[in-house]
Amino acid sequence: MVKKKVLVLCTGNSARSQMLEAILTAKLGDRVHAESAGTLPAPEVHPLALRALEEIGIEHAGGTPRSVTDLLNRDFDVVITVCGHAKETCTVMPGVARKIHIGYPDPASAEGSDETRLEAFRKVRDSMVGWVGFVDAVMP
Repeated sequence: MVKKKVLVLCTGNSARSQMLEAILTAKLGDRVHAESAGTLPAPEVHPLALRALEEIGIEHAGGTPRSVTDLLNRDFDVVITVCGHAKETCTVMPGVARKIHIGYPDPASAEGSDETRLEAFRKVRDSMVGWVGFVDAVMP
């Protein structure tokens, strides 16, 4: 079986897209090869994103956030945008069979105590875990 190639896009590639890449890999890794990128990549993956993933048993070594421009010459079966900025700025991706948008609030913008901020990451993470079955169902 050939794995479907999925690209997850957001602005900074530091939280939402990294989390969904890791969740897709953990839950659908036998059928999906997931990667992520950002339109304006941050310098590093947000530590609370990694912590939220670790809480559910997902180790993610996504590495340094990268730019979507580094991937424009690659073919993907599905591109998933997880923020409005990526949806608006990445309207054309050559070689893409299907585009899906599911907007998530940016957990990195949460304010308050570490626990309050971590809870924002947990909410996004849990929503993504619930959404993975839909992604699997709509793969081309």
